[in-house]
Amino acid sequence: MASDSALAALGPEGASAAAHALSLPADAYGNDPRLEAMWAIKASNHAEVYFNLISSVDPKFLKLTKVDDKLYTMFRESFKDLDIKQLKTEDLKSDEAKERWRPFCNQFEGIVDDFNYGTLLRLDSEKEYTEENTIFATRVQFYAIEIARNREGLNDTVFKAKTNR
Repeated sequence: MASDSALAALGPEGASAAAHALSLPADAYGNDPRLEAMWAIKASNHAEVYFNLISSVDPKFLKLTKVDDKLYTMFRESFKDLDIKQLKTEDLKSDEAKERWRPFCNQFEGIVDDFNYGTLLRLDSEKEYTEENTIFATRVQFYAIEIARNREGLNDTVFKAKTNR
C-alpha cells in the first residue's frame, strides 16, 4: 500500500493543491494521470487503514458510518442473495449490476459522506488487499458490503489470523 510519504513528497503547497483537487467532482477533470495517481494514493491509504482496523478490532463491534443500521438493512433488502464472502467483478461491474447498484447508492447522497468516492474493496473477505483481490467501488458500496461482512462474521477470519485468536 502507498504511504503518506508519496503525498509528503509533493511538499506543503503540492499537498494542499492535491487535497483541493481531490475534493472537486470527477467531471471537473479529464484523464489527468497526476490526478489518477493522487486518487490511487488516497484509495490505497483508505484500504490500508481499514484492513489494519479489521485486523486489530473485532469487526462485529465496528461502526463505519452514522447510518450503519440503515445501510445494512437497505443493502440486505436490495441484495439478499449477493455472496459477499467471495464477490465477483460482475457483482459490481456488469451492466445489470450497475442498474441495481445505482438507485441503492444514490439514496445515500447527502447521508453518507463521500458516498460516490472511489474506494478499494476486497473481493474475497478472507484475504488481504492484493491486486488480484481488489476491485474499485464507490464508498457507499464499500460501506454496505463491509458492514454486512462485519455483522455476518465474514471478516472474523482476518481478525483472528492477525490477532492469533
